[in-house]
Amino acid sequence: MTDIYVKGGGIPPRRRRAQLNWLLTVLPAFPLALLVLRLWYLSRQDLPTMLLLVQYVNPLGMISALFITLIWTVPAVILVMRVLGGILLVSTPTEAGRSLLAVTALRMPDWVVLVAAVLAGFTWQLRLLPVLLMLVVSIMGLTAVQRFHAERLLMLWITVGVPILVGALVWWFMWPGVRDALAAGEIGTALLLGLPPLLGPLLTGPVPPWAARFATHWPAVGAALVAPIVVGVVFLRAPVLPDSAVEVGPRNGPVQVIRGQLIAVDDTSTTVLRRGGEVTFVPNDELRSKTLCPQPVRPPDSVVTVRGWPVEASALEWVAPTRRTAAVDPRCLGRPRQPA
Repeated sequence: MTDIYVKGGGIPPRRRRAQLNWLLTVLPAFPLALLVLRLWYLSRQDLPTMLLLVQYVNPLGMISALFITLIWTVPAVILVMRVLGGILLVSTPTEAGRSLLAVTALRMPDWVVLVAAVLAGFTWQLRLLPVLLMLVVSIMGLTAVQRFHAERLLMLWITVGVPILVGALVWWFMWPGVRDALAAGEIGTALLLGLPPLLGPLLTGPVPPWAARFATHWPAVGAALVAPIVVGVVFLRAPVLPDSAVEVGPRNGPVQVIRGQLIAVDDTSTTVLRRGGEVTFVPNDELRSKTLCPQPVRPPDSVVTVRGWPVEASALEWVAPTRRTAAVDPRCLGRPRQPA
């Protein structure tokens, strides 16, 4: 339970239920809109091609791609809402009941925050882990102010001692990366690695009441406006169909290689979506061979590592096994497997 008591009114129950109903209506519609937009983008805005994709593309595959691509956003939303709402709660407790952000943070269970922090620790890139630790120590400090304000020593330790100790440990671990990032001219990476440990102790207590809503609501509104755009751009670039190459040709004739994304295979033909949006139906009796092609390896945006850990890699990517391609299949390059 919490010791924050809301006075001076608040959101009326009927209005709060209406806001919750609207939120519960929009949340399921947003992933569905993303899936439809992904098919529309994949079809190059061609309606017949889009309808063909809707007919053959497995929804479970698209949901899996959506989940893998955007799993990092879930803990980000939870932790940021908890921090901003907690700052508002401890800064203006008498007016917090009028803010949906503060009410959401007040009613958020601790186990939700814990699960979000663990999930972020596995899915966020290394350069974002200092931000994660900053959010965690901020939540701990704000929770101490709400619940243990009568125990001064305990509150002082949680709001000041723990952030300073965690910040020192993070600085000790991240210092080689900060040094290398500055030497390589990557100022953004250096700030992400070195700045959050210094901000942790500043986010564990109240702000002036006159600045509370400005410091919490406007960042939340800005994040709410930017987040759908970022999520949409990221997901629209995520693959939802396997990239493949097929050899086509008569038994004793020349062989042609078709590169594209495999849509479906039935008893009569194999359907391939080429890169330009053209759909090709290959008769199965002319199909000589097919293979999956690996995704092009994107060069890293940063060359900085921290104690051997690339800053663009997450803990899950670091420990999980990966498939390493020794040689590229010539069919993926548009050449037959056995040239004539």
